[in-house]
Amino acid sequence: SPEQDVLQAQQTLREAEISVANATQKLLTLGASTGSSSLGRLELRAPFDGIVIEKHVTLGEAVREDTTVFTISDLSNVWAELNVPARDLSQVRVGERVVVRAGASDATADGRVSYVGSLLGEQTRTARARVVLPNPQDAWRPGLFVTVEVVANEVNAPVTVAASAIQTLAEKPVVFLKVEGGFVPQAVQLGRSDGKRVEVTSGLKPGANYAAAGSFVVKAQQGKGSATHTH
Repeated sequence: SPEQDVLQAQQTLREAEISVANATQKLLTLGASTGSSSLGRLELRAPFDGIVIEKHVTLGEAVREDTTVFTISDLSNVWAELNVPARDLSQVRVGERVVVRAGASDATADGRVSYVGSLLGEQTRTARARVVLPNPQDAWRPGLFVTVEVVANEVNAPVTVAASAIQTLAEKPVVFLKVEGGFVPQAVQLGRSDGKRVEVTSGLKPGANYAAAGSFVVKAQQGKGSATHTH
């Protein structure tokens, strides 16, 4: 009947008004204006500072209130995750100092072990450990392969040289010192080494200039010169 149609229309109107009120409240909560000129554009604000690493929508796509529009990540600090073999777990403890080296560049950073897992992987027989690295210049990116060296012991060594600088003459270790016109061999006594640097206990003064990566070339040239002089 006409009366029922009127009642139904009034009910539909009230439901529509409630829906509009709810939508308006949501817009106000998000910081949007309810003016007609601004309803076509809505500014999204992230709950924290970061960078957009994934976009899940395209221009003109309709979205719902629960739609994931962007994925944002805070990369000011990143995790370096490493797998620690069971035999090395006694040396990798929370708080231990480590040196992280990037596999694709010369970037290095000092850090501390922040977490060591209690369980071993069934297949790998390794435990998961983690190092937190400050990343102010965005040099460390997710997915980058790194090498982590655990600093088990630290000692003071007044004089050290690159391991590549050590050569042998007459079955004795020498370092080629830089002098005017070339290099001269200097006999040295060696101490401890970490594989990259070697402690020199005598024979070399702090700050002396020496041949490092090219020391074998210097040795070969000097050997060639000696052979020519002998002939």
